Amino acid sequence: MTRYSNKLPLHIPELFVPDVLSQDPRIPSWPWAAPPNGPNLREDRLYSNGSSSPPGSAQQLERMKNSLSTAEVESYTQPFLDFITQNPTVFHAVDAVARRLESNGFTKLSSREQWNAKIKKGGKYFVERNGSSIVAFCVGSNYKPGNGAAVIAAHIDALTAKVKPIPTKPTKAGYVQLGIAPYAGALNKTWWDRDLGIGGKVLVKDKSTGKIQTKLVKLDHPIARIPTLAPHFGAPAYDPNPNPETQMVPIIGLDQSGTEGTSMSDNPSSKSTGLLQGDSVFAATQPPRLVNAIIRKMNAEDHATTASDIINWELEVFDTQPAQLGGLDKEFIFAPRIDDKLCSYAAIEALIASTSNTSAHHNSQPTDDDSIIKIVGCFDDEEIGSLLRQGANSNFLPSTIERVVAAVAGGQCSADLVSQTFANGFMISADVSHAVNPNYLSVYLENHAPQLNVGVAVQADPNGHTTTNSVSTAFLQRVAEKCDSQLQVFQIRNDSRSGGTVGPMLSSAMGMRAIDAGLPQLSMHSIRATVGNLDPGLGVKLFKGFFDHFEEVDAEFT
Repeated sequence: MTRYSNKLPLHIPELFVPDVLSQDPRIPSWPWAAPPNGPNLREDRLYSNGSSSPPGSAQQLERMKNSLSTAEVESYTQPFLDFITQNPTVFHAVDAVARRLESNGFTKLSSREQWNAKIKKGGKYFVERNGSSIVAFCVGSNYKPGNGAAVIAAHIDALTAKVKPIPTKPTKAGYVQLGIAPYAGALNKTWWDRDLGIGGKVLVKDKSTGKIQTKLVKLDHPIARIPTLAPHFGAPAYDPNPNPETQMVPIIGLDQSGTEGTSMSDNPSSKSTGLLQGDSVFAATQPPRLVNAIIRKMNAEDHATTASDIINWELEVFDTQPAQLGGLDKEFIFAPRIDDKLCSYAAIEALIASTSNTSAHHNSQPTDDDSIIKIVGCFDDEEIGSLLRQGANSNFLPSTIERVVAAVAGGQCSADLVSQTFANGFMISADVSHAVNPNYLSVYLENHAPQLNVGVAVQADPNGHTTTNSVSTAFLQRVAEKCDSQLQVFQIRNDSRSGGTVGPMLSSAMGMRAIDAGLPQLSMHSIRATVGNLDPGLGVKLFKGFFDHFEEVDAEFT
């Protein structure tokens, strides 16, 4: 995911000066002086509501009327925890998003069918690709082809380890092991000694129809573990670069039949032939006990399945520890897979809240009053470059917008009309950012260190790794003012490496104005990370404000 973060000077209120820093004896004039070797987390003294308008003013009250209340922001915390815990793989996450959309009046479309007769003004729709990416959109009743699109693009994949095509390993010293491969930067040191589950999608052949169907499965109790070597063994235990192929192989069970006494040799009889076809079925190439565990799980969920029914599968291993609140006052969220199911969750919830008068949040403007398209795209494969068909660098989002414009235009859609739509649109590339770490203040750029439970951080980069510029920053600032949200800003130091997002590839492909902005987190790319308990709701608040106020803010820019 993204590797940037921090604060916009316009929105750094006195209310959010961290106590631990303001009391630092090394900083006699804090908050006006920067801490030694660290960032100044405070730029301007503004009103404690985070805006340039005094509390209770007419401008502030008008903004409050159309923004989420504190209670509404807090109401997203527990649902986000549930979303993270219950949907450990990218396939489960996209399936959960699809079910959430359908329950709020969205209609599922198929990319393999024509849309011209299906898409109507005032309608709400979504389309999936590969079961691991999803694009949802709403067409305003007053929409005219060529009008703009308000787009939020995020990625819904997370660092993980994937089960190899033939993962059966020779029994070693009585241990049954599983062949896995790192996805992006997974299998780092934070994956040692963790309770790991296994899940993903299983392709099953229906006996009655002969059709191949996709089923989701998760063994969410601890199945696998990558054991560390005790420090008593000396230098090997402190190796900073363990071999991910030979020294980070998870154990999944015991099998004394493959060993004699304490023999350390491989058991040749346990080795697979490496064939994917022939007189054997797919299940024969997989660890038998894993196959049986998955079949038991599927049968328990009313998916009557035998080993011969399984055609193939894509499985991941994941941290089974649930997402939970932490801190003295439960002001933290400790969770796996935050990067970047957090911004994906916030964007989808914002779209629902902005287009529904029946949701828990009643301050939204109905889709019937809009003259734009509101779109959220949650993409797979961002962590590995986005180059696959379900990635953001594919045609998934641009072609979806083109097909929507064509459907509303009655099938008469020219390149000029599509280009006009892109030019009139604006995209938020929403990817998590870096929160300031109090133990490593010196690595953060002064005035660019976002905090938890404050708000979304705009991500800047002078070398084109993000889409942020002066125009897009001013645009989002106006949105934040109108929905009473706080913005922060992040930029990496000159002596550090920057990361990337889906923003540049999508913005350049469509020619659409864009900004990179996401919620800050601690411990990016760890198997577990930390955000603020209010951050999911704060993300919904700003993103909903973007959808609600897009047209009036866009009218301010020539």
